[in-house]
Amino acid sequence: MKNIVIVGGNDRMIRQYKDICEGVGLNAKVFTQMRDGLKDKIGTPDLLVLFTGTTSHKMVRMALSATESSDTVVVRSHSSSASALRNILQNHAISA
Repeated sequence: MKNIVIVGGNDRMIRQYKDICEGVGLNAKVFTQMRDGLKDKIGTPDLLVLFTGTTSHKMVRMALSATESSDTVVVRSHSSSASALRNILQNHAISA
């Protein structure tokens, strides 16, 4: 895997999410808030992480619809902590 998109989470954690991903050789895009053109910015990542506890239903639906025609692996997590992200990466054969 090379690309990961994280939808949701906390604004103050963006740098930490990116550092964790870069530490295992992943390019990360993090979207913590709804933005214009979000659907187009998501692209076709290898892994889509949805932090459902800290994002709106609308944002989740948009992210899912952006990746529905690709082979993107989708993982949902209610927790948006750094350890939750590390566990997700570990469970998908990416050591964090």
